[in-house]
Amino acid sequence: MAETTLPYEGIRVVEFTHMVMGPTCGMVLADLGAEVIKVEPPQGDNTRRLLGSGAGFYPLFNRNKKSIALDLQTPEGREAALKLIATADIVSENFKPGTMRKLGFDYQTLSKLNPRLICVSHKGFLPGPYDHRTALDEVVQMMGGLAYMTGRPGDPLRAGTSVNDIMGGMFGAIGAMAALAQREKTGRGQEVQSALFENNVFLVAQHMMQFAVTGKPAAPMPSRISAWAVYDVFTVRDGDQIFLAAVSDTQWKIFCEAFGYADLYADERLKTNNDRVRAREWLIPTLRERLASHSAAELSAIFERSGLPFAPITKPQDLFEDPHLRATGGLAPLELPDGRQTRVPLLPFTVDGHRPGLRLQPPKFNEHGPALLRELGYGEEEIARLTPQATGND
Repeated sequence: MAETTLPYEGIRVVEFTHMVMGPTCGMVLADLGAEVIKVEPPQGDNTRRLLGSGAGFYPLFNRNKKSIALDLQTPEGREAALKLIATADIVSENFKPGTMRKLGFDYQTLSKLNPRLICVSHKGFLPGPYDHRTALDEVVQMMGGLAYMTGRPGDPLRAGTSVNDIMGGMFGAIGAMAALAQREKTGRGQEVQSALFENNVFLVAQHMMQFAVTGKPAAPMPSRISAWAVYDVFTVRDGDQIFLAAVSDTQWKIFCEAFGYADLYADERLKTNNDRVRAREWLIPTLRERLASHSAAELSAIFERSGLPFAPITKPQDLFEDPHLRATGGLAPLELPDGRQTRVPLLPFTVDGHRPGLRLQPPKFNEHGPALLRELGYGEEEIARLTPQATGND
């Protein structure tokens, strides 16, 4: 996508964010053309130094951004940050509640200086009885029903990715987009709030509504009563696994014809989808036994040829070589902070037929600080005093 066609080109975002939720909001806006300036503390964003499951946070969620390091604990650092905010359309933060007020950067204060400013706050909870609690993705998954639904009965299990952090940041970005559209009509900005807990509740709303409609509690996903008869993971030849589905009467007919299961198709107990759901206790073991001699590759070929739903059980690292992602440009070249080259998934949609891509690599610590301070009118001596020394932050 050409830069000139990016929808938020000309919008400046100043973000005081770390970890996943806040940076995701900025990443979405940045990928769509906004100039996103990441304000880091003198020691750098702690996300730069995370190990294990957090090792990929910084390069993924901070692409297409600029970095400036300011010490917000000093009057000089706060003054520089305030000057930067004065140039912004959007301020985004995910500090603990009350931190922005202590700094003098809360919406009530900033909106008096610039009524057009939009402030986006990413928190654990929206204002209410829980808003004093410290929230993490896993915390709200446990208290919000998602871990219960993901795990087996008696064994609550968090989802396999930071679903609330990422989606909470996305909803923060959606809120910012809505506020920008509203500003076009009113000329005024507004405050946007997004929260982990409320995001999690939205994710499990389908199970809440299932109870509201049926009066029966939703069972955890591993033990749920499926709405479809053939909708499961099968272990096949060589111990490989594959997900196979036939979710309609038409697909059941195609499935039986593809594998020569005339006896099953003729069985009156399996006439309709609901009949087959009621027969799952014996039908699924029968199918497991019959399909076990096939390889995953054979089953994939048959299901694809027949237009039936299927999926190999894929590990995240295998997606770097996924032929569809590679052919469609879904992975963009990215330089890691240590200089190594890799690829990164882009936003999962197209605009005018193009995926919003990478314009800026994840910034090195304070990479754009001096230039931004010059833009704000600071001289070289002042810049030198304001510029922290990099100490292994890249």
